Amino acid sequence: MLELIDITKVYKGGKRAVDGLSLHLGPGMLGLLGPNGAGKSSLMRIVSTVTRPTSGGLRYRGSDALARPDELRRHLGYLPQDFGVYPNLTSREFLGYLAAAKGLSARSARARIEELLALVNLTEAVKRPLGAYSGGMLRRVGIAQALLADPEVIVVDEPTAGLDPEERVRFRNLLSELSADRVVLLSTHIVSDIESVASDIAVVAGGRLLRRGTPEQLAGELSGRVWELLVSPAEVAAVQSRHPVSRMVRTADGVRLRVLADRAPTGDAAPAAPDLEDAYLGIVRQAAPGPGAGAEPSPPFSPGGPLRQQAVRR
Repeated sequence: MLELIDITKVYKGGKRAVDGLSLHLGPGMLGLLGPNGAGKSSLMRIVSTVTRPTSGGLRYRGSDALARPDELRRHLGYLPQDFGVYPNLTSREFLGYLAAAKGLSARSARARIEELLALVNLTEAVKRPLGAYSGGMLRRVGIAQALLADPEVIVVDEPTAGLDPEERVRFRNLLSELSADRVVLLSTHIVSDIESVASDIAVVAGGRLLRRGTPEQLAGELSGRVWELLVSPAEVAAVQSRHPVSRMVRTADGVRLRVLADRAPTGDAAPAAPDLEDAYLGIVRQAAPGPGAGAEPSPPFSPGGPLRQQAVRR
């Protein structure tokens, strides 16, 4: 349904935000996972036809969406990372304004707005101006506006920022339901936002696609290379200097570390089942440039290949 073909975006000054990235998307949810600065937001703006790529192609249902963007825009719901509102309007007024801009009839817009306000749990706040809303409430307004026209393609960039845990769960479940018969592209740097709802995950860094697969496939590449060990606080830095550390928990007995290594880092290290967070760290760390100035990114790690040993800054 939606194709990104060798997309590249270079900004003034030569910064390459997206570097030859291709994706083919059908109905379902794709979780776009990557660190801050990975090029996710630039890619989302291109998919949403807000900005044009420097090179590459974007096709929607076989049609050139760069040359003729209106067809995609009619079927698109977009929630950017930075979502602005008119502070003097109520949420109902603001959504009504956007519904008119999207071409919805007044009658259908009223019913849809009430449905969405209930869906994002804002019915009791509809009389308050948006300027009095909290950050989390504004994010919920943004979610509602993205769903106004019942879109076939939903693009959401860091959608759970500012939401409390209950709201995050509600929104993730909503996206999961919507993805049954439409394209949902969810961008985040938070593993927990997608591991429970997305069966298709693409890991990006440096503007490049590093890996794509199910959570099980990505985690499976680290089979036999995840370890848990207990060390004293004084030993933490030494372990970090030798191995990527995906988790660190301080306990009464010391610091419990979850470490990525080809073999047991210490004699008392216990093997652990890899999860998506381990896989994400391993993929991004392996693809990171070396310490030398101007070093080229290393290729993503492959099953059975050694992980580079780098310090994890926390």
